Amino acid sequence: MTSIRPYEDRDLDACRELWRDLTQAHREIYDDPTIGGEDPGIHFDRHLADPRLAGLWVAECESATVGLVGLLMNDGEAEIEPLVVARAYRFRGVGRALLEFTVEEARTRGARHLSVRPVARNTEALRCFHSAGFRLLGRIEMFLELVPSTRATWKPGIAMHGRRFRY
Repeated sequence: MTSIRPYEDRDLDACRELWRDLTQAHREIYDDPTIGGEDPGIHFDRHLADPRLAGLWVAECESATVGLVGLLMNDGEAEIEPLVVARAYRFRGVGRALLEFTVEEARTRGARHLSVRPVARNTEALRCFHSAGFRLLGRIEMFLELVPSTRATWKPGIAMHGRRFRY
């Protein structure tokens, strides 16, 4: 059974570890060990200082902190950042529970829209968000590679408005 509660100071180490898990997943998705720097967990501390952070919640299962979700608010617009579930607890409904909880929080706080920004290659996240009703595209983030990497390989396969993109 998963329970969701507000983040507390005692959750700091567990949430830093969840942030590291999220960063590691991105490293694997993009085959780039440099993503997040040497200590990606420290980015969680920066997230705590974000003035748009309206709420942060953890998921507990079997007395362990296994998930984390944040809600950013800005002028009536809301964004989920981050949503992360420990590897061992993925595909058990923890992410869905955190997502549903945050949707209700955003609704209660009067948000007009709720957005989420998964990385383009995170097909698991894209499927999860799509099945939860996130079917509107509000903005697209595009990149221009200024320093070509010998390691990173951009994949072909996405088209939008008659234009081909790599991701």
